[in-house]
Amino acid sequence: MRVTRLFLSAALLSTAIPMAPAFAVPALQAHRAVYDLTLNKASDRSGITGISGRMVYEFNGSACEGYTVKFRFVTQIVTNDNTRLTDQQTTTFEDAEGKTFSFVTKSFVDQNLDKEVKGMATRGPKGLKVDIDKPEKNTLELAATQFPTQHLVELIGKAERGENFYQTNLFDGSEDANKVMTTTVVVGKKTDADKADPEAPALAKLAADKYWPVDIAYFDDTDKSGEEVPEYRISFKLHENGITRDLVMDYGDFSMTGKLVNLSLFDQTKPCPASK
Repeated sequence: MRVTRLFLSAALLSTAIPMAPAFAVPALQAHRAVYDLTLNKASDRSGITGISGRMVYEFNGSACEGYTVKFRFVTQIVTNDNTRLTDQQTTTFEDAEGKTFSFVTKSFVDQNLDKEVKGMATRGPKGLKVDIDKPEKNTLELAATQFPTQHLVELIGKAERGENFYQTNLFDGSEDANKVMTTTVVVGKKTDADKADPEAPALAKLAADKYWPVDIAYFDDTDKSGEEVPEYRISFKLHENGITRDLVMDYGDFSMTGKLVNLSLFDQTKPCPASK
């Protein structure tokens, strides 16, 4: 499963367009969010009879300092044959100009390290260069793209302008860090909060805030088969400060939900100093 990409859903401007100045970037809320994961549905072909787990997402930084994300995704997957515990731990840093993106992901199965992927991606005038340190040293040249926080900034900007459908791309270092994904994004109308929303207690003072319903489908940019079928899709509620909740993650043969159960808001970093 591409679990990293589930929560690093986000986007800004393509490499052909200059970065927006710092004052144009929305005030993304530094926070730590905890989600309970449960199985939504599964086909007979998946062999899955149950999923439970927890996802923790911690976001820090600013438009002048860059952005750090710490992400952990733990699931217990029950099939007809066995029960497996998976644990993915990811840390990323995206510089303020969206030019470099460092990432390290450790994946555990039944508490044993299964894979570690570590590297750095750099945006250039002709595309993306990815230097991988682990599991073995390698250098890749990929198509021009953007990174996760850029992706999120673009999404919020388009939602605020009332644009409800667009296509963009994304590199987030997930799996083997060797692909750029094409994303098709559908944004619904900004919606009033519901007092009966089961996530309202976790949202606390944000419970009255409006949100956009969002659906993103992810396509493998290297797939030349001509089949326009997404590898997976995710739908969620997006707040204007970048907080996401009420997730549905659909992998085709099965899907799971992620419900917000705890939210900690961190003090915002001071505004970027004015350029001289």
